[in-house]
Amino acid sequence: MSHRRVSAHVSRFTSPFPPSESMRKIDINIGLSEFEIPPMQDILLVGKKAAIGPEAIRQMVSALSPDQYEVVRVDHDIFEAAVIKKSLVKLLPQDKLLPLILEEGACLATDKMVVKARVHIGVHVSRVVDL
Repeated sequence: MSHRRVSAHVSRFTSPFPPSESMRKIDINIGLSEFEIPPMQDILLVGKKAAIGPEAIRQMVSALSPDQYEVVRVDHDIFEAAVIKKSLVKLLPQDKLLPLILEEGACLATDKMVVKARVHIGVHVSRVVDL
């Protein structure tokens, strides 16, 4: 089983800051590995020729973790769907998160695999306060 780790740093800094503005920085750590039992992680990437399809996975996550995951169909060479933990997209919008996961997943997966991804998102806030 291959394992690949990636870190991405997203910054929104301009300098100098007026005292009333806040600074935010987001760190993303992604861990990818082959699908195992128990299946629940933060994200599952479903290969186009995987033994289990998106609808079967939808039923599985609905039974094991109701209302915690969303199945998203994707237009990708290797994957046909991603199962994303809803709490992750509250921290980082899906349109920012999903391309990162698909890019890294494609580096190690085939279209016959279901790949799980453990994602840690840390939000760092720095503020300047007038005294």
